[in-house]
Amino acid sequence: TEYTMQEARVMDTLLMLHADHGGGNNSTFANVVITSTGTDIYSCISAAIGSLKGPRHGGAAEKMSGQCEMILEQCRNGWDDEKLECIAYKLLAKEAYDRSGLIYGIGHAIYTKSDPRAVLIKEECRKLAAEQGKMDEFILFDHFEQAAKKAMKRVKGIDCCANVDFYSGFAYRMLSIEPCLYTALFAISRTAGWIAHHLENRQSNRKLIRPANIYVGERKEINESDNHSI
Repeated sequence: TEYTMQEARVMDTLLMLHADHGGGNNSTFANVVITSTGTDIYSCISAAIGSLKGPRHGGAAEKMSGQCEMILEQCRNGWDDEKLECIAYKLLAKEAYDRSGLIYGIGHAIYTKSDPRAVLIKEECRKLAAEQGKMDEFILFDHFEQAAKKAMKRVKGIDCCANVDFYSGFAYRMLSIEPCLYTALFAISRTAGWIAHHLENRQSNRKLIRPANIYVGERKEINESDNHSI
């Protein structure tokens, strides 16, 4: 199979954008924690992959693809912004798709106004959609992005933006890549970052990372009579 220059550029962009995202994201943190024990690099990468496959982390692109299919199905006979907002509200109310209450591809723990990775891949998707004659789909998802952000603001009272998974799922679909491979491609890309963190921590001979738990619930005083009953 031959690929166009724009198809290759989209894939290159995805691989670069997914390569690393600081040490605080879940899979990289898992890798760093395991690295601090002094175990081998294979165990560290395995732990990171286990974290990445979760649908709230690297597995979100695959979930996003299924969400795309659901939106396209519901909009095949026409759509407007009101209909897209209705879909977004149903997703948040656990009445649509996988009933998780999540809108995949929307929101991020760090980015609120804009995810720079999403901005970059969105522009590459725009070019590829124009090349493949899929601008109607691109415009639909562009409008859904706005509808989802509006729904999140009204329902949860938070400002959010599209994250890297929103247009990654759309990009993979245009490249005719099977959804089961999305997270695997993400892992291939992020392995570069995981290895870099692993080597950095080894070379600096950092101490064992031991995350602490802090109890934040209510405290119950135990009086003398309670002690006797125990």
